[in-house]
Amino acid sequence: MTTAQATTELSAPGPVEVDDAPLTDHDSLFYESSSASTSITSSVLAYKYENGRRYHAFREGNYPLPNDEREQDRLDLFHHITKLNLDGELFLAPLGPSPQRALDFGTGTGIWALEFADLHPGCDVIGTDLSPIQPSWVPPNCHFLVDDVEAEWQFDAPFDFVHGRTMSGSIGDWPRLYGQIYKNLKPGGWVEMQEFEIKFQSDDGAFERAPTFAQWEKDLMKASQVFGKELETAQRQAGWMKDAGFVNVVDDKRPSPVGPWPKNRKLKEIGRYNVPHCMDAVESFTLALFTRVLGYTVEECQVLISKLKAELRDPKVHMYWYYHFIYGQKPEDTK
Repeated sequence: MTTAQATTELSAPGPVEVDDAPLTDHDSLFYESSSASTSITSSVLAYKYENGRRYHAFREGNYPLPNDEREQDRLDLFHHITKLNLDGELFLAPLGPSPQRALDFGTGTGIWALEFADLHPGCDVIGTDLSPIQPSWVPPNCHFLVDDVEAEWQFDAPFDFVHGRTMSGSIGDWPRLYGQIYKNLKPGGWVEMQEFEIKFQSDDGAFERAPTFAQWEKDLMKASQVFGKELETAQRQAGWMKDAGFVNVVDDKRPSPVGPWPKNRKLKEIGRYNVPHCMDAVESFTLALFTRVLGYTVEECQVLISKLKAELRDPKVHMYWYYHFIYGQKPEDTK
């Protein structure tokens, strides 16, 4: 295997050290918070309402998470958490100084595409999503389309950079998707996927204090498998990239704690924001999959969600997950 073909998997971080100092009033507030602060046709806007949440209309049922304002707030908060992980950056792939075309699929609120467009005013940035929930006032070099990334791509020119974030649970055929990405990149262009592991980690037996969360993880992964779009894919992204023909593949894995319990200052800050994010995320990930796939009633879901939130509020539960930043390059000598 050549160096270019090998996957660079950065050494896994060691255990996350717990800060033994008492929680400040500021830290306690994060545990007490319960929430984080194509041409559009009428059919695209005919959203589906279910169990008190709003879902997309275009390709109805393809994506099991809501698209309402609560979910948009959660996505924007998660964008902030991701930038904390990346020390303020939007991506890790070693792009050249002047990319000309970039694609952000599954763009959500469009916040990543908007910031990338501002940083690269000479780059034509396209964001696609099933839901037209992006702002109308955008930089002149940023455009949003209602599109299904799993359909055949119809772009009229290749890209220098393709970016996707937290697409696990949205994609049924990852090898096909990477084939389309490869086909639509310029030689020497880069792809980056940012995906977190669903399975939480603990270095001090937190799951004994959070049995509901431990069982919820298993049920959530089972539901996503039955749905046909698995949630636990972060560890396989690098392999799919290589199989599609990408080289210089790197899998950068970083811990993302829930709660301000870590001793490390950066991880403590990430943990503070992850509490309100996870408080909202457990409902977003639970309602549709558990009612549509596992046969739960909405009342049973709400009881489950309440128990999950109680465990998330427990400052003695020291959980974290791994967040993967995986990027690879289309060979420059590709015809």
